[in-house]
Amino acid sequence: MKRRACLASLAVLASALPLALPCPAKAQEKPIQIIVPFGPGGSGDISARLLAEFLMRKTGRSVVVDNRPGANGIIGVQAALGAPADGSVLLLATTSTHLANPSLFRKLPYDPGKDFRLVGSFGPGSTYMLVRPDAPYKTLQDFVEAARAGPGKINYGYFNATSKVTAAMFAHEAGIELTAIPYKQVSQAMTELIAGQIQVVFTDTVAGDAFVASGRLRALAVHASTRLKRYPNVPLLAQNYPNLSLPAGLLGIDVPAATPLQMQQRLNQLVNEAVTSEPIRSKLEGFGFAPARVSLQDLASFERLERERWKGYVDIAGIDIQ
Repeated sequence: MKRRACLASLAVLASALPLALPCPAKAQEKPIQIIVPFGPGGSGDISARLLAEFLMRKTGRSVVVDNRPGANGIIGVQAALGAPADGSVLLLATTSTHLANPSLFRKLPYDPGKDFRLVGSFGPGSTYMLVRPDAPYKTLQDFVEAARAGPGKINYGYFNATSKVTAAMFAHEAGIELTAIPYKQVSQAMTELIAGQIQVVFTDTVAGDAFVASGRLRALAVHASTRLKRYPNVPLLAQNYPNLSLPAGLLGIDVPAATPLQMQQRLNQLVNEAVTSEPIRSKLEGFGFAPARVSLQDLASFERLERERWKGYVDIAGIDIQ
């Protein structure tokens, strides 16, 4: 009788609460999968795992984080293209995959605006400019002077569109020449930076935080709206280059476009609750994020506007379209 009552309750609640807490017998039937189109250790991977823990507690379902790195996030996005539109497969949407790639690739195998719908955001983030602790440049001005003294001799590592464009636009604004070195994952770029194979990496504060906190790398500057509470002595890039226009950044959760609106609304509620609840909120803020509740309509407007702006970013940075 209890089992029949439980199943009956689920049938009634299915349309209103697609991710409602299931009966124990059904909890493990269909895990929720969060596809992360980049490798472990980056902001997307860390944020996705925070959300996964929240969803497991909230829904009672198993949640699996699936890293699919490669091709500037394209491989991971393609893995989500044919996913069921039932809320069981979520895609971590990033600046690279959903804002930059349409301007970086002539033939992109997906259309972020048509194939997916953004249902949540982890909030605007910040970006570190990282160097080795023993680097000869102690200030941002030292770095610029060194780059001017040896055009092209300073190498920067990049692993996605944001890290590449941020470095390229900084170089353009500072009037210096840097050499770009590609990496598949942020962890590879960090390893090479620590080893001295490259001289600088621009990365989000989530991925870079552990390296700064441990002293393995030093933050020469940060791109953020205000100085970071954890590192108030690290200067803002905008202080030295007020005309430097950098991407606002996107880190959120997507679902296939065919997902019913009711399911999108429910997922929007869950992500909003996750990013504004403790301890997730404090962790995100500690990484330099500004988590907040955002509606589906505002998410869609933000994505359209920023995707259009990326055309200008790519042009200013002088990046060749592939």
